[in-house]
Amino acid sequence: MGGATTVDKAPSILYRIVYIGDEVMVSLIVNGTPTEIEADDDKPLLWALREDVGLLGPKYGCGIAECGACRVLIDGESVPSCITPLGSVAGASVVTVEGLAEPDGTLSAIQQAWIDEQVPQCGFCQPGFLIAVTALLAETPRPTDADIDAAITNICRCGTYPRIRRAIHRAAAALA
Repeated sequence: MGGATTVDKAPSILYRIVYIGDEVMVSLIVNGTPTEIEADDDKPLLWALREDVGLLGPKYGCGIAECGACRVLIDGESVPSCITPLGSVAGASVVTVEGLAEPDGTLSAIQQAWIDEQVPQCGFCQPGFLIAVTALLAETPRPTDADIDAAITNICRCGTYPRIRRAIHRAAAALA
């Protein structure tokens, strides 16, 4: 039943949903790779990514889009994947934390700043933070503390917020 297959087809055909009985085949681009996922069209994107594509970066934290652990970029916008129906992302470009590094494995400036500032403690929430910060810095390259507070609403139960803030400023400086 559910599953994902990578397809080698032109992006122009990736904007489709094909109904297969009670399920659909949703075509989208995941971390730069054209992908088809066969599942219920109302299946949360989080579970499609984890169960059908095998990407475990986005985490289930709350299921109501409050904690941020499940965040992914959809066409460049930070979105909670736990409440995003799979059918709503047909044809979209989805980036998970696994897709932030360069193809050769070079870490993004944000990932490197996270390491340099020793941000993670338990690490569970960090993929969602990295995604949210990626979206923030794309929109606001030199954020103030007020910009960070307004844009980054993720929850870190370990309380690493001071290190997160330092890492955001470090990444912004590296990208400038």
